[in-house]
Amino acid sequence: MIILPAIDLKDGQCVRLVQGALENKTVYSDTPAQVAASFQAKGAEYLHIVDLDGAFAGRPANLDAIRAIAAEVKIPFEVGGGLRSIRDVDRMLELGASRVIIGTNALNEFFLSQMLEEFGPDKIIVGLDVKDGMVAVKGWVEKSEVSAIDLACQVKELGIKTAVFTDISRDGLLQGPNLSSVEEIAKASGLKIIASGGVATVENIQALKALESAGVCGAVIGKALYDGKITLEDALAAAK
Repeated sequence: MIILPAIDLKDGQCVRLVQGALENKTVYSDTPAQVAASFQAKGAEYLHIVDLDGAFAGRPANLDAIRAIAAEVKIPFEVGGGLRSIRDVDRMLELGASRVIIGTNALNEFFLSQMLEEFGPDKIIVGLDVKDGMVAVKGWVEKSEVSAIDLACQVKELGIKTAVFTDISRDGLLQGPNLSSVEEIAKASGLKIIASGGVATVENIQALKALESAGVCGAVIGKALYDGKITLEDALAAAK
């Protein structure tokens, strides 16, 4: 299982939100590229980057920060947030992203099929941002009428291999991941699942690792790293 340190970008800064709410913002660094370099130096093998401004605006908004991260690190990284056109996806891959996360437009079957045909299933993964079992879109502001399991099964049929599953109710609260939901969606869909939201302790990571046979392949860790609740070194060791 792989550990993906999270770098959330807003106004060019590295921040964390609680449950996606802008009013619950904490700024951790004015230089996200240095944060990325620090994670790499501590052994990170992959980074998880979210353009929060892009998620709310519907188009990438932190390109300079992402470009700086790409120039600073050698490890691969994935990027999500506001990627709702072929041009935006292509630009992000050109900047150096190893793969992109499609969230809101994952509900658009035609668009997702286009992305898979254009870039292939190794470059396109889906973000399943979930509130009360339903998919949330547009920066988590709106809740759709599509269940997370239905969407997961649909995108698997289209050719998607991997999804980031985020339980919004757990995000930023350091209360542990929603293990039952993570396991359920992995088994029901057959997707490889990267768990996000609430991961805060070595025990949380061990519990997710126990679900590898169900399809869990990774865990995103954000606030717990920034607040010193867990070290990246300990997280990596637990994942192995």
